[in-house]
Amino acid sequence: MAALDRRVRRTREALARALLQLAAERPFADLTIRELTSVADVGYATFFRHYQNKEELLLDVLGGIVGELADLLQPSAEAGRLEDAGRDLFDYVASHATSLRVLFDAQRSGTLERDLRAAVCARVLASPSFGPPPGLPADLAAHHLAAASLALVGWWLDRDMPYPPAVMATAYARLVVAPTLAP
Repeated sequence: MAALDRRVRRTREALARALLQLAAERPFADLTIRELTSVADVGYATFFRHYQNKEELLLDVLGGIVGELADLLQPSAEAGRLEDAGRDLFDYVASHATSLRVLFDAQRSGTLERDLRAAVCARVLASPSFGPPPGLPADLAAHHLAAASLALVGWWLDRDMPYPPAVMATAYARLVVAPTLAP
């Protein structure tokens, strides 16, 4: 994929910041595109050159995070160091907790959650290190990894991160990833 033009990137980053700011103040469902564009200092019509609706903006922001996490976790996952991958995941979540809480709350509406899970699934299936056990369909194993990873992160955030990242890393490795690995 070609790199985005600088202006396009700046506009999308401004809209993402506006989304995070406004969604931290009140529910995502209550936000309007006019408010988003006003806070982002972007023209109303410009929004629609980039996104069809605010849900698409949210998915773009979440997709960027999924990509960052995939790049972060891949080296440990490829080396079979599941707890290291889990620690990297939960360290990332802890350091971005405020933004992630906002995004997780916003995406819990209807098709957004399904779309996010599908994006994570696609990243899992595209990973060269992903190989489910014999007899377990790859798409089913990828779905489990995506759904269980998102659920575990959401659970941790909803409870104000009651356990340190190291404990969550162990849970991630044992409960989420290990069942999908070839022996």
